Amino acid sequence: MLNFIIEWVIRYRWLMLAFGGMLAVVGLISLSRLPFDAMPDITPVMVQVNTSIPGYAPEDVESQITMSVERELSGLAGLTEIRSISKFGLSQVTCIFKEGTDIYRARQQVSERLATAELPDGIERPRLGPISTGLGEIFHYIVIGKTGDPTAAREAQDWVLKPQLKAVPGVVEVNTWGGYEKQYQVLMNPTRLAAFKLTVADVVQALQRGHQNVGGGITSRAGEQFVVQGVGALTKREDIERITIDTRDGTPIHVDDIGEVVIGHALRMAAVTYNGKGEAVLGLGFMLTGENPQRVAKDLDRQLKEAIKTLPEGIEAHVVYERSHLVDQVLDTVQHNLFFGAALVIAVLFLFLGNIRASILVALSIPLSMLFAFSFMLKAGIAGSLMSLGAIDFGLAVDNSVIQVENVMRR
Repeated sequence: MLNFIIEWVIRYRWLMLAFGGMLAVVGLISLSRLPFDAMPDITPVMVQVNTSIPGYAPEDVESQITMSVERELSGLAGLTEIRSISKFGLSQVTCIFKEGTDIYRARQQVSERLATAELPDGIERPRLGPISTGLGEIFHYIVIGKTGDPTAAREAQDWVLKPQLKAVPGVVEVNTWGGYEKQYQVLMNPTRLAAFKLTVADVVQALQRGHQNVGGGITSRAGEQFVVQGVGALTKREDIERITIDTRDGTPIHVDDIGEVVIGHALRMAAVTYNGKGEAVLGLGFMLTGENPQRVAKDLDRQLKEAIKTLPEGIEAHVVYERSHLVDQVLDTVQHNLFFGAALVIAVLFLFLGNIRASILVALSIPLSMLFAFSFMLKAGIAGSLMSLGAIDFGLAVDNSVIQVENVMRR
C-alpha cells in the first residue's frame, strides 16, 4: 500500500505540487485571520448575574438575593457549577457551563430563569455580566483634569470618551474607576418639611413627576400638523428648585422652600491615583469573548486618539496599558525561536545528510506543516500564543521527511 502511494505521488507530481501550493495559500489566509494573544484563554463558559442593592449588609444580601437567585438558576441545561459572593450592596452569582456550550444559549437560559425570580419589592432586577473573560481586560487609559478636579475628569470619561470607545467593534464594555460621579442632590430641611406637613416620599414623588416629557398628540391648523408636547425634563439646577411638591390654599410649595439643591457626587467605592500627582480616573476596555485582542486593542488606541480631540479644555487622557504591545513582544519571541529552530534543524540535516538539495526538501516540511496547522487552529478557535506556537517541535515535524529522503538517497 505504501509503495502504491509513493508511486502514485511520483507519477502525478505536478498535481501534488499544486495541492501543496493550495494548502500553503489556505494556510496563509488562515494565518491572516488567526487571532493572536500573549497566552491562551482557559476561562470556562460562564455567565455572571449581578444584583445591586445599595445599603444592604452582606448577610441581608445573601439571605434575600443571592440564595433566591441560586435556587432559580439551579438545574439549567449544561450547568456544572454555581458559585456566589455577597458583599455590601452587591450580589454576584456565577454559573459555570460545560465546555463547548454556546455562550449566547447559556445567557438566554439564565435570562429566562431570572425573569421568574422572586425578589423583595423595590430591588433592582438582576443583570447579566458582560460577555468577556478574565483575559478580556485589554486596554487601560488615564483621564486627568489639569485643575485636579476628579469630578470633571469623571464627567469627561462618562460622557465623552466612554460612548466613543464602546462603539469600537469587539468591545463589550468600558468601565470607570475613580473620580466623583456628578449628582444634583436635594438637601431637605426636616424643620421645613414638618412645617409644611410633608414627608421625604412626597419630595421624591414630586421629583420623579417633574422630570419627564409628556406627549400630547397632534393638532392641525391651516393644513399643517403640529406635535403637542409637554416638556418637563430638567436641564439645570434652577429647574429642580422650581418643582412643585404640593399646593396649600392656592400657593405652590417648591423644592427650594423645603431645602437646598446642590451639586454633589454619588457614594464611591474606589479611588485611583496616578504617578504620585493626585487623583485621576481610570478607564478599562473589555473585549468580547472570541475576538482578536491584538486588533481590538489597536482599534481602541486609535479611537481614543480621535476621542481625545473632543475632550473639554483642561482634560487630558493617555494610554497606560495596551494588550497589543505585549502580544507583539510575545510574537517576536516566538518568531525568533521558530526561525532559530528551523535554521538549526536545516543545519543538522545538511550535516548528516551531506546533500543541500535533500536538506532543503526536508526543511520544506516545516513551513508546510505550520501553514497546515494554522488552518486547523483557525477552525478549532485556537489563538496563536506563546503556548500554542512555542510548543511546536520541528524535530517531530521533519522525522518522516528525514526517513523518506534519506532512504531515497541511500538507494
